[in-house]
Amino acid sequence: MRTWIGPVVALLAAGALLAGTLPEPPPRDPGAAGRPTLAQAWPGASRADLPGLTVEPLLFLDATTVVGTRASADAVHLVVVKGDAERELRRLPAADEPRFEGLTVAGGEMVWTEAAGDRPVEVWAVRREGGVPRRLTADTGNTLFYGNQYDLVVAGGRVHWAAGEGSATTEIRSVALTGGKVEIREERGQWALSAWPWLTDDTGNQSGTVRMRNMTTGQEVRAPVSGAEWAMCSPVWCRVMVMNGDGLARMDAMRPDGADRRRVAGPEAQAAVSDVAVLDRFEIFSEPGPESDVTGVAGLVVHDLTTGRTVNLAAAADLAATKDGMLWWSTGQQEAAVWHTLDLRTV
Repeated sequence: MRTWIGPVVALLAAGALLAGTLPEPPPRDPGAAGRPTLAQAWPGASRADLPGLTVEPLLFLDATTVVGTRASADAVHLVVVKGDAERELRRLPAADEPRFEGLTVAGGEMVWTEAAGDRPVEVWAVRREGGVPRRLTADTGNTLFYGNQYDLVVAGGRVHWAAGEGSATTEIRSVALTGGKVEIREERGQWALSAWPWLTDDTGNQSGTVRMRNMTTGQEVRAPVSGAEWAMCSPVWCRVMVMNGDGLARMDAMRPDGADRRRVAGPEAQAAVSDVAVLDRFEIFSEPGPESDVTGVAGLVVHDLTTGRTVNLAAAADLAATKDGMLWWSTGQQEAAVWHTLDLRTV
């Protein structure tokens, strides 16, 4: 069994802001037309434009190597594609409606979960450069996936994930990369995995306060936000949505203890991905236009928390995702979509 909990994409105003409680915004970037493009800002970054991609991307290993699914007449294939070369990892009957989730890479291992038909969710792994995929376990419990880069976390030679029923207790389950018995650690409350060894109770409940807990030391941090704000946090940064009577007033970034707070986007922006501060540095935003509700496309930008600069990626992007330091998005019509990649690790 699995539970899918998608990221929050819209918020209602939480009340009037208290005067004097928020920092003065720093000097703003010039308008969208005056911002640097990707080529201008990061000319040496590894990136690619991939027209005619024949798979649905789930993970990019680098700018031109994609892991994704491709459907045939009677099966769904999990494949690795680079140029004209294709390597099949798994093939499952289409009638079982298979789903592959949580793909991530750690060291030389690629790990994912799969579910099909009445089978429980299984954790699988394969050597990144080749070899036969191996099932690590089917003892996964009621998996809790939030659609971010921490659904599966590899640390200490083990694959970790969250599972549980209700909000009273969360199980942090793990299995060795070599397979074997699943270890279960219970944490009171509803938690999601974050960057190891941290947990966050920001699970989409819009409660305002965000708690983070270090599973190694027991340290807890509470992000200081007001009743007119909603935050999502990593151990290094929080994204804060500041509301007023008209809706979203702006987006701030701050450290989980409230330090180093600054404005990073205005009311026209939305979080394009659920992950906060990719690589502890990059916030990914979409900027819908007047026709976005009809066309389904929006501008895509990256805000660099290190330099304070916002960079234009696309004027009309359709989908965007990030994982393991890679960012990818699509443009164009569905029948002729072009996928674009940016390896943020090379910026």
